[in-house]
Amino acid sequence: MEGNAQELIAKIKQNILTTFAGTEATVDRVICCLLAGGHLLLEDVPGVGKTTLALSLAHSVNCSFGRVSFSPDTLPSDITGLTIYNTATKAFDYRPGPVMNNIFLADEINRTPPKTQSALLEAMQEHKVTVDGESHPIEGIFMVIATQNPIEFAGTYPLPEAQLDRFMMKLSLGYPSKEDEIKLADMFLGGKEAEKLESVCTLSDIEKLQEMVKQVTVKENIIEYVHNIITATRNESRFMTGASPRAMLSLIRAAQAYALMDGRDYVKPDDIKQLYIPVLLHRMPLSVEARMSHEDPVTLMRTLIASVEVPVGA
Repeated sequence: MEGNAQELIAKIKQNILTTFAGTEATVDRVICCLLAGGHLLLEDVPGVGKTTLALSLAHSVNCSFGRVSFSPDTLPSDITGLTIYNTATKAFDYRPGPVMNNIFLADEINRTPPKTQSALLEAMQEHKVTVDGESHPIEGIFMVIATQNPIEFAGTYPLPEAQLDRFMMKLSLGYPSKEDEIKLADMFLGGKEAEKLESVCTLSDIEKLQEMVKQVTVKENIIEYVHNIITATRNESRFMTGASPRAMLSLIRAAQAYALMDGRDYVKPDDIKQLYIPVLLHRMPLSVEARMSHEDPVTLMRTLIASVEVPVGA
């Protein structure tokens, strides 16, 4: 498996790109999140391919898949499932909800109220759901891919900080380039759809890759570098809150996955630099003063990280 890891990752990437007209860098981040065992939030304006990207990843892996298109009247039980009285056995039976799958697509998650959004919290953190006092584990790998429209759009409910912190990465696709948009038209005319994709790997393959990610070496000076970055975010008054300990662990694990994708068995500072924006920024809302001053959070974050000393010889 070690020698075939990069080959398998490349197959997943190329499979996704047959139906998703976007940048390879975006697809790399999505695969990185999967291999790191994290959850993914895709935010952008409607129609740029968020759902297509999520479906392309899900159908590239031969695993169970669930989906909910969120709306203002979506109930928590529509996600987690519910118990129904069985007259034959005279007992309550659990009917699993769509979240009880290996990959769960929460489409337009911020179009539903906070009560329903919070139904995902336990599943995202502990890989189980509790219905009527009984816990039901989610077996195997588990990844939530959520899409949302920008919070400025009408009819949206901002995700609470506790839930944002459970997403390992947040990506914005942006409008495609001219080349990608022409490629999209060719896919459309050729009838290429994400739902028709053939899987190129099994659930077992992903589990093995995730185990390989955990074996990637992270030296003490890299851990200290990440910690210094996290500390710098907490000391920056223009962010309402700094990055959490969960954010630090997510950045380390994502860097391990990124290193494996690059064919290395060790993490280097460049891996951290490639990932700190998608892993950290969504967890750190700007302060009221910074928003009134029209601060750009990406520029602020990059300036902040540039002030952190990079380990020598790492």
